[in-house]
Amino acid sequence: MFSKLRKKDFILFLAVVLTIIFIILVFQDKEEYQTVPEPMPVHYNGEQFAGSASCIPCHQDIYQNHLKTAHFNTSAIADGETLHGHFNQSSNKVELLDGTVHTYFDENGYFQAIKSKTNGEVLDVSRIDMVIGSGVKGQSHLNFSGDSLFQLQASYFTLSDSWINSPGFPNHKYKRPVNDNCIKCHTTFAQNKDRKGNSNLYERESFMYGIDCERCHGPLKKHVAYRNGILGELKSDVVIKIDTLSRQLKMDVCVQCHSGLRAIQIKDNPFSFVVGEQLDTYTRNYRFGRPESKLDVHGNQYGLLKSSQCFKNSEAMSCTTCHDPHKNQRGKTEHFNSKCIECHASPKNLHNTENLISQNLDNCISCHMPLFPSQTMKVKLDADSAETSIKIRTHLIGVYVDGILQNTKTSP
Repeated sequence: MFSKLRKKDFILFLAVVLTIIFIILVFQDKEEYQTVPEPMPVHYNGEQFAGSASCIPCHQDIYQNHLKTAHFNTSAIADGETLHGHFNQSSNKVELLDGTVHTYFDENGYFQAIKSKTNGEVLDVSRIDMVIGSGVKGQSHLNFSGDSLFQLQASYFTLSDSWINSPGFPNHKYKRPVNDNCIKCHTTFAQNKDRKGNSNLYERESFMYGIDCERCHGPLKKHVAYRNGILGELKSDVVIKIDTLSRQLKMDVCVQCHSGLRAIQIKDNPFSFVVGEQLDTYTRNYRFGRPESKLDVHGNQYGLLKSSQCFKNSEAMSCTTCHDPHKNQRGKTEHFNSKCIECHASPKNLHNTENLISQNLDNCISCHMPLFPSQTMKVKLDADSAETSIKIRTHLIGVYVDGILQNTKTSP
């Protein structure tokens, strides 16, 4: 009798232990994200961030897909996983008029060093603390000198798999101070020590790298707490549903970074704007009002799209009509083609020309959104060469012949 009881107790004990182990294995990741990590920065509007990992329990698939986007990877702490380019070859150098830039790695991290061409003296050694850019076209590197943030001399250019003088840099030793207007489109948030965001002095621990959930949805600590039942006194969820906004307010979320240099600060600072507000009350593009022919393909996709007949003839078309910000859709020709077909159901009937290449009927954007050289995104591949423009796909949708936009209006 005693042995039977002991056997039953042992089986019950074993079942309890296995159940506990199962719960831990299944829910350990979810439990990790149920609470807001501390400390998280507080936005200028007084609301605290929750951190994008707090979104995982309810939005795991969206979160995992977003990790693969260029938006999410547009800035990061510099390490072996986030840095592109070579650091351990003799060719890792950029020639300047007064020196040579070398990039290298040692047990202390990743560095850029500049040596004098005249006497070999080391003119500067800077640790690479932050990487800017997903690496699709290239990456630049930032350094903290105390609390001061600078862009470093050499950048990695993916298309040539080489190091180049950073775009816009002079051909001599130089560090560019980085302020909010530089960093705002590569990070979710950063606390500048100057309220207007004009300095390059930052609270280093405030940086939220990449464009993550809360850059587009706003600070979400209250939303996470409400969903976890912690803020039961709230009558409704505080998160703004972007799909319920007007077209312009919905587009403003994208416009803050995709409408050129919005350097005219009307109110507060570059990080003050949050979804649901009117962006034009905060900033203006210093080239606003320019004709469509003068808008650059790199910075002002919004201005180009807004000038398109497709946009003008639609009451609902916006950035997210074609782009899902949660997914990496780069190179997904079939996806973008399907978006055109939603309005232009019979493309073959629209193409009555003998010169049309038949396979282009399956790639609308190759003809109607062609690649153009950017006037603002240029690189110099070596010391003796001229600057080369990077080709970017225009968002001025239309009919092009030999690279020239025709005046024919195309109705959806």
